[in-house]
Amino acid sequence: MRSDTRLADRVAIVTGGARSIGAAIADRLAAAGATVMVGDLTASEVHESHPLDVANEAQVAGFVSGVVEAHGRLDIVVNNAGIMFETPIDEQDLESWDRMLAINLTGPMLLSKHAAPHLAAHGVGSIINIGSLEGDACNPQHAAYAATKAGVHGLTRATAIDLGPHGTRCNAIAPGWIDTPLNASYVDTHPDRDLVIAELAKLHPIGRVGDTTDVGDVAVWLASDESRFVTGQVITVDGGRTARPSLPGMLL
Repeated sequence: MRSDTRLADRVAIVTGGARSIGAAIADRLAAAGATVMVGDLTASEVHESHPLDVANEAQVAGFVSGVVEAHGRLDIVVNNAGIMFETPIDEQDLESWDRMLAINLTGPMLLSKHAAPHLAAHGVGSIINIGSLEGDACNPQHAAYAATKAGVHGLTRATAIDLGPHGTRCNAIAPGWIDTPLNASYVDTHPDRDLVIAELAKLHPIGRVGDTTDVGDVAVWLASDESRFVTGQVITVDGGRTARPSLPGMLL
């Protein structure tokens, strides 16, 4: 099997790249030849990383400048860092609401803003935002999360329009149910874990829940020249879950 060199000589930033989906994206970009720099409050065990609060503009600007100074260029930005909590809208406090907005929505804006001049330098810039199915639909008690992810989808289209004339593309990935530590811990709270996994698999026409590498592989494609005419899009990665209208379990 030939080695993957689609991203050779390119430099990538992945926020929240120390764990879960972010780590899989960082690994996949590196496997395709990119030099990967992780910005995260947790240090990466695999890739070079720097502490980064994506809601702090001074830190974001300094991080971007440091990457360019160290590596001479910047070609790929993956805005993956995010948080999630569950609170009914009638109990939502302003402090946690603002923190969710700052990390999930303002963070991607800040990194895109400061990366933009460097991404334009070589005409192959690609920004990849991690959205969610909840940018279009919503689970109970997820008002803040769904609002930020809907904002990420809108920001993706706006960024594609503003930066397109400079040669930079911007797209989003909206993952469905992915087997992450967070989702696994949620499943583990159920008394019959195997039943939950089986029922989750039934929701997906492809017959399984997603793996973090499923998202990572799409990120590589969006970062590469293979998607050179794709911009302003939200790519759903959900095993077909949202393509099928829901039915009572007895009819499936």
